[in-house]
Amino acid sequence: MHWQIYLSGEIHTDWREEIIESAEKEKLPIKFFSPVTDHSASDDCGVQILGHEENKFWYDNKGAKINAIRTRKGIEESDIVVVKFGEKYKQWNAAFDAGYASALGKSLIIMHQDDCQHALKEVDASALAVIKNNRELLDIFRYVIMGKLSE
Repeated sequence: MHWQIYLSGEIHTDWREEIIESAEKEKLPIKFFSPVTDHSASDDCGVQILGHEENKFWYDNKGAKINAIRTRKGIEESDIVVVKFGEKYKQWNAAFDAGYASALGKSLIIMHQDDCQHALKEVDASALAVIKNNRELLDIFRYVIMGKLSE
């Protein structure tokens, strides 16, 4: 059985590549999905595809809706949704993804550091695990998928 895992959230570090590489090294049967992680493409897709907008609200609205097509499919088809909250920016879209995944009854794993705990308490309460790093995430994948603890 292959597991489908959606990696949502922070796009300014290489955490996704690290976890994908680690899962491949361990030969975990996982297919990963994620949002578009090219920040400019994600921000500008709406106006580049559908035409320019003077008003920033409509500019962002077009992009958000097009990005939502990919996000919804990825979350809906996943067995596990991982949402990482980074340190540099407020990822409101990540909180939305967590809420959407929770509403769909998806197994949800939230990743963030302690300084975000209070702000994310409701998000954390909906998760099956709250973690701080990729090592903990890989340990969860290994245990859930293979039934093995790290050595």
